[in-house]
Amino acid sequence: MSAPAAPVRPGPPPVRPARRRFRPGRVGVHLFLTAVSVAFLAPLLLAVYASLRPYDETSEHGYFSLPRHLSLDYYRQAFTDSGMTKYFVNTLLIAVPGVLVTLFLASFAAFALARLHMRGSLVLLMLFTAGNLLPQQVIVTPLYVLFNRVPLPYWMSDSMTMYDSYWAVVVVQIGFQLGFCVFVLANFMRTLPQEILEAAVVDGAGVWTRYWRITLPLCRPALAALGTLQFTWMYNDFLWALVFISDGDKLPITSALNNLRGQFFTDYNLLAAGSVIVALPTLVVFLLLQRHFIAGLTLGSTKG
Repeated sequence: MSAPAAPVRPGPPPVRPARRRFRPGRVGVHLFLTAVSVAFLAPLLLAVYASLRPYDETSEHGYFSLPRHLSLDYYRQAFTDSGMTKYFVNTLLIAVPGVLVTLFLASFAAFALARLHMRGSLVLLMLFTAGNLLPQQVIVTPLYVLFNRVPLPYWMSDSMTMYDSYWAVVVVQIGFQLGFCVFVLANFMRTLPQEILEAAVVDGAGVWTRYWRITLPLCRPALAALGTLQFTWMYNDFLWALVFISDGDKLPITSALNNLRGQFFTDYNLLAAGSVIVALPTLVVFLLLQRHFIAGLTLGSTKG
């Protein structure tokens, strides 16, 4: 005779997910952030909207009217009439070397200030930071005189001086951006575990190995964030190129928009299309480095 089956015990009741409490403060924060985002995006969206409409239509019905006709003709016309290909190349010749040299020098200086326990490192870091407080317009005239007196061989500059050459703009960009990058990287390197470098020293690693093979890979998020910001600032710069370059064929992309302005009449829809084209490279760079950029901005947010 078989034994009676054991009674089935009921399991624990299912756990219902806790309902989120309604927080008026959180709703207010989201509404505020949405309003700020719309305020920042509104000029860009208006420029894109205007660039797709004919000028006759917007002049008759206004920029905030419903569209009757949309096309990409202004983009083709803006790209060809302004000769943007040449200006894009000029901008890359300034921005790419400027960003790379700035990050290399800043990372090396930050490593020395943050990891080599140098005397007076805090004072040097303060000097790097104080350089960012100097208004750029104050030294325009001294730099203009200086670059006219610095000789360069012909293969480096057609004018035989630093003036009217890419070297002048690149050097100034590096000089003004170096302090900010050193400040950011030095503070980031101080958050890295000291035990990693101590273990490397025990294994016989020199200063260059500790910098190039250990510290720099750990600083990739910070370098990506700084690289994105530096490229955007150097790409959008207009002052230094206008002061130190006299040859119109050497000017960067920010000056190409002047070619779309007429002497007696300016088609602002065409100018809006040119502005959108000019802004596209910075958007592409941000999208490519978005993951590293956000990681660099949120470093240390979860440390207690």
